[in-house]
Amino acid sequence: MKYSILLSIAVASTTVVDAFPTLKFWQDVVPLGQQDQNNQAIFVNSQSNEGNEGVQFEIQSVDVEPQEGVEKEDLLQQYEESESITINDIIDESVYSKLPEIDSELLQASIKESNLRKRAESLFKIANYSTKKYGHPTRVIGSPGHWATIRYIISELKKLGGYYTIKTQSFNAIDGHIEDYSLLIDGVQPKSLKPLALTPPTTDKRPVHGNLVLVESNGCSLHDYPHLTKDNIVLIKRGECSFGDKSRNAGKLGAKGAIIYDSQGAVAGTLGTPNGEEVATVAVDEKDVDEYIKKLKVNPNHKFETTLYVDSYVKNISTINVVADSVFGDHDNIVSLGAHSDSVGAGPGINDDGSGTISLLEVAQQLTKYKINNAVRFAWWAAEEEGLLGSNYYASHLSKSDNKKLRLFMDYDMMASPNYEYEVYDANNKDHPNGSGNLRDLYIDWYTAHGLNYTLVPFDGRSDYVGFIEQGIPAGGIATGAEKLKDKEAKRKFGGDLGKAFDPCYHQLCDDLSNPSYEAWGLNTKLIAHSVATFAKTFDGFPKRDEGKDQVQQQSIGGDALFTRRGDLYVI
Repeated sequence: MKYSILLSIAVASTTVVDAFPTLKFWQDVVPLGQQDQNNQAIFVNSQSNEGNEGVQFEIQSVDVEPQEGVEKEDLLQQYEESESITINDIIDESVYSKLPEIDSELLQASIKESNLRKRAESLFKIANYSTKKYGHPTRVIGSPGHWATIRYIISELKKLGGYYTIKTQSFNAIDGHIEDYSLLIDGVQPKSLKPLALTPPTTDKRPVHGNLVLVESNGCSLHDYPHLTKDNIVLIKRGECSFGDKSRNAGKLGAKGAIIYDSQGAVAGTLGTPNGEEVATVAVDEKDVDEYIKKLKVNPNHKFETTLYVDSYVKNISTINVVADSVFGDHDNIVSLGAHSDSVGAGPGINDDGSGTISLLEVAQQLTKYKINNAVRFAWWAAEEEGLLGSNYYASHLSKSDNKKLRLFMDYDMMASPNYEYEVYDANNKDHPNGSGNLRDLYIDWYTAHGLNYTLVPFDGRSDYVGFIEQGIPAGGIATGAEKLKDKEAKRKFGGDLGKAFDPCYHQLCDDLSNPSYEAWGLNTKLIAHSVATFAKTFDGFPKRDEGKDQVQQQSIGGDALFTRRGDLYVI
């Protein structure tokens, strides 16, 4: 099988910096320019270099036959002997000036369900590029399917007559997998045992043995750990700080492993961003260890022989975000929206979030028929399924001035759940950056105007709005539901199947072409078009970034953290 991948970088006549760390051969082809402060490869107008330090080059689509089992880095290095470079143009102002002014109704009318279906078929074919390596279609980061997804997004944008400039932002995403795990305390395995995502393995991926040591406080400080911690396995209560902090503290003091317990059951958690100081960490229900806790509180030296085993790996995967900016429009007042380009490893992700990916591409295409007053930025984030990594990386690496230019961010994740409800994030201008409530009202007004019901859902940290809110950027969005079961009220408001998940194929192999509700998808894409057209035309009535409670102080995970989740997993 051959893969076609499109990569784009910027070049200049100064110092050498790689847009992609693995593309070393570029140093021998042309002198490369520095990336911008956001680690982005910058696309510059090639028609006029006046005032610019570089020109845009593009590596054309190249067929590469990778050897079986090669990793992405090896695949990219195979471009070394097959690169092709051309200059790319942007839309001419004389052409742009003849376009009609943006009109929401006309833009909505241009959204066709048939176009969404065609794009979905293309994306499913792309997911199948991973079948040889993974045994089934997937677009998980690092897979041939995800790299082909990125190529598809870029190539589709390149067809739009130079209406957009395109940036790619490379970053290292953390990936992990747990092969096997077990825990015995006094010869008994807790019934509720779960490993935490991104946990390291036990030493040499073999069982480790020690006594159970109770950390009576929350384990957020090194001083919380008793002197018996070294060479033993610690038992820590959930809360107050991140699981990663607890695991790192245990590791720093020489523990062989850590067990997190909680009264609500074994938490589906993650260590977040491991730095190598963590120890193998699992979670249990408090009731499964209550007997040990009581005895250790009375006598900390009581010996409960404990054996912990985790076979896992944690590694970095280099991947990229794709960001497209309209050439025209006010770039000091940017309308930004995003979807994630990756799926989980279990399936092709046609609804999650192929639907958002495709909706953005379709709106981006139709927008090229119009003149706009405010610039529009479309973004496709990588590694959302690994904990919102791409969007968080992007938002946290914005300069202060670039941050201020983003008037809002709109998140579009899962637009087409088959047993759908129309969900609007319940944002407000008090608890969230000023303007978030205005976004909520825009969605509500549109659904209401079309005679449709909606449901307000909380900002719970499960999608790519998190990084923007934490950086003080107004945010909002819509969705159609995931694994939650449809109750009687939702059945009354939206129809569908009572007691079934909004998306029964959520994070499964069956999230394929037969899964989406194309009716809901088409309707929500019209709403996306409306949101873009509204703000691309004017921000009248929308709070300025320097008015009111604009900044939400960025908080580390712990204490009064703004979000306790990153995607599907808890971090605290």
